Amino acid sequence: MREGVVIGVDVGGTKVAAGLVRATGEILFHTRQPMVANDGAESGLAAVKSAIQSVTAQAADSGNLRGPIEGIGLCAPGPLDPKTGVVLNPPNLPCWRNFPLGAEIAKIYRVRVRVENDANAAGLAETLWGAGRGYRNVFYVTVGTGIGTAIVLDGHIYGGRTGAAAEGGHVSIDYHGPRCGCGKRGCIEALASGPAIAHRARAKLEGGGHSRLLELAGGKPELVTCAMIVKAYRAGDPLAGEVLRETVELFSFWLGNIVDLLEPDIMIVGGGVASILTPFFGEIQDRLAEFCLNHRCREIPLVPARYGQDAGVAGGAALCFEDAS
Repeated sequence: MREGVVIGVDVGGTKVAAGLVRATGEILFHTRQPMVANDGAESGLAAVKSAIQSVTAQAADSGNLRGPIEGIGLCAPGPLDPKTGVVLNPPNLPCWRNFPLGAEIAKIYRVRVRVENDANAAGLAETLWGAGRGYRNVFYVTVGTGIGTAIVLDGHIYGGRTGAAAEGGHVSIDYHGPRCGCGKRGCIEALASGPAIAHRARAKLEGGGHSRLLELAGGKPELVTCAMIVKAYRAGDPLAGEVLRETVELFSFWLGNIVDLLEPDIMIVGGGVASILTPFFGEIQDRLAEFCLNHRCREIPLVPARYGQDAGVAGGAALCFEDAS
């Protein structure tokens, strides 16, 4: 499969993205279709088939599809079982409960199919083709509406006994902290995901803090977003600066635990909120020593991911090449 092309599919609650991907990680064609998440299993499956057919038709029309598709890799929100390809019960995909996604796609297209958690798949893509290329052991984190992580050891996703490992976003760093959507308290996701960052800023404003954020939000604290926080910070706003400094401290504390547990060769940060953290990577690395037993923790690179919005498509495709890595 090293010379072939595969289809990577990224299934989300509102969209299905698909792309034709070479063994080099290059995405040749790309499509995006709406996902029907609330209308039964067959409607959800039809949305996935439509995306696959669309990208296949694009490739055929261009003359670039000279041979058969050699595999299809799908990444979706968990929980799911990567060994069986069954999607269990993801909150934002209510159409699928114990749905055999892998088997259904394999039956239709008669190629090898892999199904994996979206963060794990994206981490594998970064390891094979992206910022982690050339490193043996990679820790990947995607920061957005939630925080997802992946552990890739010697080119292979570490899934633990049942495939449920590497839920680093639900490592608690404050058991008195806010309740996370998973039910636990003080998870890094509940403290430093995109919504959590915005929530802290709103709380400071509602407590009487003065900030340019109020101007950006039209005087309504409940409308504050992460993008506004960054804009206000760049304009020298003290409250926005306080929110970002707290975020840096939270990530430094959490990554210190990750280093002490895994000591990866590299740590990669992707996701829609990653741009907020990127300017602070140097500071986070410097602060690791405060929260980490490992006296060589500063040697571990902390870098942005290569794949942005295409992380899911690249991740799905990477699943098809994992065994050849």
